[in-house]
Amino acid sequence: MAGDEGAYAVFLERVARHVRGFCRRRIVHAGVEPEDVVQETLLAIHLKRHTWRQDEAVMPWVYAIARFKLIDAFRRRGRHVEVDIDDFAETLAEPEKEASLARDIDRALGGLATVQRNVVASISVEGATIGETAHALGMTESAVRVALHRGLKAIARRFVQD
Repeated sequence: MAGDEGAYAVFLERVARHVRGFCRRRIVHAGVEPEDVVQETLLAIHLKRHTWRQDEAVMPWVYAIARFKLIDAFRRRGRHVEVDIDDFAETLAEPEKEASLARDIDRALGGLATVQRNVVASISVEGATIGETAHALGMTESAVRVALHRGLKAIARRFVQD
């Protein structure tokens, strides 16, 4: 308070350690960073240092400021809790969009002959090449191209009629 910059720097370093511990003990959920609260507290101490009564202990004053800054941080975050989805992704239901897409694909492939269904699924759904599909199904590349063309034409005809 007397203008000694060195003493003020030491004071802020010591206060920062106390406030950091104070914040870390109280922040248990993601969404509020303890270091952000520490920095806001230090800034508030600097801006409001004239409100501290020199005849009283400084740490209750510091902790009061830190508590209010922590409350402000929680209010900014809101009432929601952030949880990493990777922690429970396996338990989530398949999104409806993907489920309906799978039903549409099954419906499209359902009316095809077995060879055409296998070829169209391999190339159009799984993304295999003509050569890979021919090798996997034991067919010539020409036969795969013909089956693909006929299968896609049959699907198009059926959906135009629906």
